[in-house]
Amino acid sequence: MGTALVTGASAGLGLEFAWQLATAKHDLVLVARDEERLMRLAGQLEAAAGVHAEVLVADLSKREDVERVAQRLRQDDDPVGLLVNNAGLGLNQRFVGGDLAAEEAALDVMVRAVMVLSQAAAESMVARGRGAILNVASVAALLASGTYCAHKAWVRSFTEGLAVELKDTGVTATALCPGFVHTEFHERGDIDTSAYPEFAWLNAESVVATALADVRRGVVISTPSVRYRAVSALARLAPRSAVRAVGRYRKALERPDGPVAAE
Repeated sequence: MGTALVTGASAGLGLEFAWQLATAKHDLVLVARDEERLMRLAGQLEAAAGVHAEVLVADLSKREDVERVAQRLRQDDDPVGLLVNNAGLGLNQRFVGGDLAAEEAALDVMVRAVMVLSQAAAESMVARGRGAILNVASVAALLASGTYCAHKAWVRSFTEGLAVELKDTGVTATALCPGFVHTEFHERGDIDTSAYPEFAWLNAESVVATALADVRRGVVISTPSVRYRAVSALARLAPRSAVRAVGRYRKALERPDGPVAAE
């Protein structure tokens, strides 16, 4: 069924993408920073699904690591037919007075790496006349709350532009725009989710299943669930002053020594 490369594959949506793609008999290239997690996952996928799982340890905030992943996408033997740009982080701090180095790392992971890897994949795929790129954005792309929203807005807009450029090439580009999803993302980012009602949450299995179904159909903007499609429509139609009035929707967890930003 071909090979898929998934960034941020060791946890959260990336982990679910890996399992669903393996179940569909795709070989995998698993990309993340945690070698131990990746090796364990690769063994589990190979044993359970009978696919080949290649491990590529990379920190996408580092340019040399991004280039190694890009080189794998350019590889002609065992080509990658689906790129899932999933890696991300919840940087829960204010921009003014925040850690600028952490902001730059987040930008590198969620913007620069997406751009570099998308170009490497698209050029190889167009030459073969087939392939798909799935970039994980967010409903947050339509909001105005910190640099995370700005990064995801870039991913959404970039993917739409890429889809236009790829028309009639046999290659597609899809931006996945979920809302709140039950994963370890918020915990790892020290984000307090106690105020969010249960109906606001999606499960990772359904989000990934919807995304992959939309990729197969060539959908450009994939928004899982009726409720988040409604939220997206409201955010697009509302005056931007009203969107800004919503303000900062994420709150840091309180630690004994104060709020802690994500790594």
